Amino acid sequence: MNRLNIITLGTKDIVKSHNFFKKLGFDTSVSGPETEPDIIFFKNEGTKIALYPIEELAKDINEHHPPTIAKGFQGITLAYNAKSQDEVNEVLKKAKLAGATIQKEAQKTDWGGYGGYFTDLDGYYWEVAYGEMWEFDESNMLIIHDE
Repeated sequence: MNRLNIITLGTKDIVKSHNFFKKLGFDTSVSGPETEPDIIFFKNEGTKIALYPIEELAKDINEHHPPTIAKGFQGITLAYNAKSQDEVNEVLKKAKLAGATIQKEAQKTDWGGYGGYFTDLDGYYWEVAYGEMWEFDESNMLIIHDE
């Protein structure tokens, strides 16, 4: 297992979440009617993202004993790697206008970069960061060099 294909985000209101991510600029495809979609896939470069009703996601894991749906930080963040400090500022501004809560304003980081965090409508934490030393491949995926 040396790849990650889809990250599915359980959502409390799939229509509101879909609108939020469209405002951020994500291109999506909807399975089912627009007013009550079954699942939504993002047509982004690299790893794919999907939105799915959180109760249904819990039941998909275990129909008879679904996991408890917790609130707050779950120890996972999603990251958008920007190509400039200005892009970090633009993405955070766009997220706030779409209804996100800014958790950490953009600032210099202890690792030499620049970034901040927001939470989306379902409380998922998104890091938006830039590193001067970063390189991207032809699919706009961050290149991680072995040390």
